[in-house]
Amino acid sequence: MKDNNALGIQYLQEGKYEEALAAFSKEIEENPENAVAYVNFGNVLSAVGELEKAMKFFERALEKDDAIGTAHYGLGNVYYQLEKWNEAKDQFELAMKKGVNDSDIFFMLGMTLLQFEQPKLSLPYFQRAVELKPEDAEARFQYGMCLAGLGLIKEATAEFEMVVEEDSMHADAYYNLGVAYAYQENREKALENLDKALDVQADHMLAAHAKKILTEEN
Repeated sequence: MKDNNALGIQYLQEGKYEEALAAFSKEIEENPENAVAYVNFGNVLSAVGELEKAMKFFERALEKDDAIGTAHYGLGNVYYQLEKWNEAKDQFELAMKKGVNDSDIFFMLGMTLLQFEQPKLSLPYFQRAVELKPEDAEARFQYGMCLAGLGLIKEATAEFEMVVEEDSMHADAYYNLGVAYAYQENREKALENLDKALDVQADHMLAAHAKKILTEEN
């Protein structure tokens, strides 16, 4: 039989939040010193938008075990949702120092640094996220955006191509591919990708505008 923590995680992954809260609550009741249970409880609260309450559980987890990096990661996510970028950055960095090093944390730190409009700082974090999880289309898209922002158009093009291979419904990736090919004076490829962006999302105004400019040029 699964323990309450494992059961709660299963429920959380299935989107059964009430059942997950019940399982983690039982775990906290039976093992009040188990810091992981507080983190898990906080994760559920965070998932349902109870951010202030979630924060309290992550803080309680750190009171039980100050070495638990996942509590800092949870706090970082809460601060990110509250648009408190400096606090989010600090918490994600603390989580890393305490051993959290999966693709998600590199992605979130990259996203946080983007809020400071410093794509150069974000770039290595998105790059690492993609190395750790090559199938993560969103991390790869952001990596491509950073490359494009730094003027590395060919490198960005290669990343956007991989994004649409992984996620054929990624309208923004098609749009950015279109722009990247336009920069490289490949009008045919540019229009092809802008059309794909509009196929996926008919009201993609940026794609429609870029297509209009390219069409009028001829």
